[in-house]
Amino acid sequence: YRLAEEGPADIRIGNVASDLGIVTGSGEVTFSLESGSDYLKIDNMTGELSTTERRIDREKLPQCQMIFDENECFLDFEVSVIGPSQSWVDLFEGRVIILDINDNTPTFPSPVLTLTVEENRPVGTLYLLPTATDRDFGRNGIERYELLQEPGGDGGRPRSSVFELQVADTLDGEKQPQLIVKGALDREQRDSYELSLRVRDGGDPARSSQAILRVLITDVNDNSPRFEKSVYEADLAENSSPGTPILQLRATDLDVGVNGQIEYVFGAATESVRRLLRLDETSGWLSVLHRIDREEVNQLRFTVMARDRGQPPKTDKATVVLNIRDENDNVPTIDIRKIGRIPLRDGVASVAEDVLVDTPIALVQVSDRDQGENGVVTCTVVGDVPFQLKPASEGEGEPQNKRKYFLHTSAPLDYEAVRDYNVVIVAVDSGSPSLSSNNSLLVRVGDTNDNPPMFSQAVLEVSFPENNLPGERVATVVATDADSGKNAEITYSLEASPLSSEAPGSIFSIDPDSGDVSVQAVLDREQRDTYEFQVTARDKGVPSLQGSTTVVVRVSDRNDNEPRFMQDVFTFYVKENLQPNSPVGMVTVMDFDKGRNAELSLSIQPGDHDQAAGIFSIENDTGTIFSTVSFDREQQTSYTFKVKAVDGGEPPRSATATVSLFVMDENDNAPAVTFPSNSSYTVLPPSSNMRTVVATVVATDADTGLNADLNYSIVGGNPFKLFEIDPASGVVSLVGKLAPKHYGLHRLVVQVNDSGQPPQSTTALLHVFVNESLSNATVVESQVARSLHTPLAQDIAGDPSYELSKQRLSIVIGVVAGIMTVILLILVVVMARYCRSKGKHGYEAGKKDHEDFFTPQQHDKAKKPKKDKKGKKGKQPLYSSIVTVEASKPNGQRYDSVNEKLSDSPGMGRYRSVNGGPGSPDLARHYKSSSPLPTVQLHPQSPTAGKKHQAVQDLPPANTFVGAGDNISIGSDHCSEYSCQASSKYSKQVRA
Repeated sequence: YRLAEEGPADIRIGNVASDLGIVTGSGEVTFSLESGSDYLKIDNMTGELSTTERRIDREKLPQCQMIFDENECFLDFEVSVIGPSQSWVDLFEGRVIILDINDNTPTFPSPVLTLTVEENRPVGTLYLLPTATDRDFGRNGIERYELLQEPGGDGGRPRSSVFELQVADTLDGEKQPQLIVKGALDREQRDSYELSLRVRDGGDPARSSQAILRVLITDVNDNSPRFEKSVYEADLAENSSPGTPILQLRATDLDVGVNGQIEYVFGAATESVRRLLRLDETSGWLSVLHRIDREEVNQLRFTVMARDRGQPPKTDKATVVLNIRDENDNVPTIDIRKIGRIPLRDGVASVAEDVLVDTPIALVQVSDRDQGENGVVTCTVVGDVPFQLKPASEGEGEPQNKRKYFLHTSAPLDYEAVRDYNVVIVAVDSGSPSLSSNNSLLVRVGDTNDNPPMFSQAVLEVSFPENNLPGERVATVVATDADSGKNAEITYSLEASPLSSEAPGSIFSIDPDSGDVSVQAVLDREQRDTYEFQVTARDKGVPSLQGSTTVVVRVSDRNDNEPRFMQDVFTFYVKENLQPNSPVGMVTVMDFDKGRNAELSLSIQPGDHDQAAGIFSIENDTGTIFSTVSFDREQQTSYTFKVKAVDGGEPPRSATATVSLFVMDENDNAPAVTFPSNSSYTVLPPSSNMRTVVATVVATDADTGLNADLNYSIVGGNPFKLFEIDPASGVVSLVGKLAPKHYGLHRLVVQVNDSGQPPQSTTALLHVFVNESLSNATVVESQVARSLHTPLAQDIAGDPSYELSKQRLSIVIGVVAGIMTVILLILVVVMARYCRSKGKHGYEAGKKDHEDFFTPQQHDKAKKPKKDKKGKKGKQPLYSSIVTVEASKPNGQRYDSVNEKLSDSPGMGRYRSVNGGPGSPDLARHYKSSSPLPTVQLHPQSPTAGKKHQAVQDLPPANTFVGAGDNISIGSDHCSEYSCQASSKYSKQVRA
């Protein structure tokens, strides 16, 4: 079979069944492709052979890579013909020849082809060009090459005038492009050409591509080097250091490559030129090889050649003239010789003391090898000596670089003043910078005896340590005598100082020959620290001459005294809360020694219980003690520690003192209320007598003295002035008469102040529930809980519905007073009779009655309760005790009767019995519930008293409570306004 490459999938190739003569259609014979399934597939029933989805690329098939015959690229396959139930199987082999299509473009090996051509090549020279490749073959392969114009030409695209293309057929049938030179090539005129080479195949349609053909013109040695100038001239300073550049010789060559590479060499040059100078053969730089001395060579003249590296090389030459410039590199020389009768040997001239002034004593000659100003020399005598130079001759023809001088005395000589003179003569030339040299002559002067002994110091001060051994040397005094011989021999003696009549002989002595002064006693600086006497020196001349000096002996200190504190125990008082690093006291210590031995170092030593460890520090210079912390008297009232003083002696001595520090109290603690807690309450019967003790507020203060002197006051929640508190004891008493409007919960805001300056205070809440009994504690506790979240500026005192009902009733009476007078009187009488009859039966807590006088009714505003005819209230029994409720029943039980004994209730903490009968008015009936109420266990949190400087307790957050019971729900339809308003708020779960 035959199949063109690059076809789509499912291309029909042929029918194997028909080609094999097999009849299909009955389904008994089937076909299976056993090999070649990568590219081929066969229909099992019809035997139709077709291509798979895999694309066939002839150029990529491994078996066709090196095959260029159209009939040689094929795919082999095997087909099995299978009989019914595979009763027989026949295997057949087949081949699909893959036909080539023009699907590949001929390409050059690179988009830019480079060809190198030498200049001056003759016309007709032929160069082979790289061939293009085409993966197709046959007529789809390469057909021809074309040479286009150079890039940048005009639209006519003319061909190149220098090159043309020729295509030759090779023996193997390939086409070989060739480039032929047809014009003159001069690299110096143009060194490259860019042409376009295009290749085209023979397919239909044809494919083509092109590449840039870059022709590079290479150089031949057809140009000689040329110097910029024929003569180079330069000046060079003598003594220039090796490597110093002098000048650069430059030559150019129009050629390139090795033909244009120039090297520089010496031409006609002497040996001295080659020894002194260096010529860089690459750059042409001429530099110094060795230092050149103008005094030896003053000019250098030679030639330099420039040659290229072509074959054969071409050359050029230039002349170099180098003038050596003088530098001031020679110092003047000084020669000193004798003159006349004054002897001069080995640089020493002996001159008598009585020689006359302006006497020549030596001849000085100076010279310089330099020229011009560099050789002009000036000569002078330096220093303060009695000598000077004068010219030896005044002739004008004397060379400037060689002169002679006489050395004359310029002042009288004195042996006693100066025995020897070192005369230094300096010669300086006029160069820039100038150079100088010097020579010296030692002049010795003769002597006469005319000088007394002399001490170097009029007063000699000596430091000598105390506690010495007798006989120790204190100092050595030395006197000098300008004379010589016997006149210079000296003896020493001790005499009393002119300022002191004390003879020094009892304490000090002196050796008459050596002048050593010794001490004969033990010195104590603390007793006497200074001694003064005179030493006299006499020579042995005739007559004898003498001199003297004063010796002052200062006794130096030794560390022989311990430090001493002014007190053994220092006591200081300091206020608490002092800022850290504040001074708390000062200790005084002294040392009788001196200097370093009296330099004291102070430190804090811990006490018996390390009280001062890390708390105190001490300033070394002043002895001031500082605290590193702020004191708290409530934590610690006193500190005891030791202060140690150590001197700077060797070995050191020390002493200690005890410091006692007492902390004085400041008002830095606010009072803390311990009773009552903000969430507790006290039950007060309405019949309580005046001055009945309601509760006692108990508070403490961590301070002392006036700072802990507490006073109590009621600052809020007492609008009816029913209660007062004892300022000293905190006892809260009933001072007003209780009325029905006072029934209910009272919240007293109690403030506890101390007497400090400034004072500190704390606020607490005292809840008083005015009622006959406590039949439903849960309601009271819910009111107390609501009180804790009510602002302190709002009063909670009594039954708020009482005044509200009176106001409403007054309004109704005023509106219908003229119309309903008779009806209102009848209603008042009926209600009064009903009330008396109901009072005889009593009240049972928890039981619902048909009518209840004390239960607020939803009555008409026109109705008014009937008053007693006499306008007097019924007598009520007096109550002399108070019940303080601290907790409710934990299991949710109710108090079903007023007469129920509170002592039987496990939910009550502490109580006192209530005197009275069932006929007493009971405000708790206003909070009657039709079903038992779940109990909420309230846990009061005591106020925080541990914080310092907390003047007022935060209420109620600092005295809040935690709910642990069920949801509170007050189900009574007949209640006071105060409780009804709170029902929605306290129906939620009580949480901390």
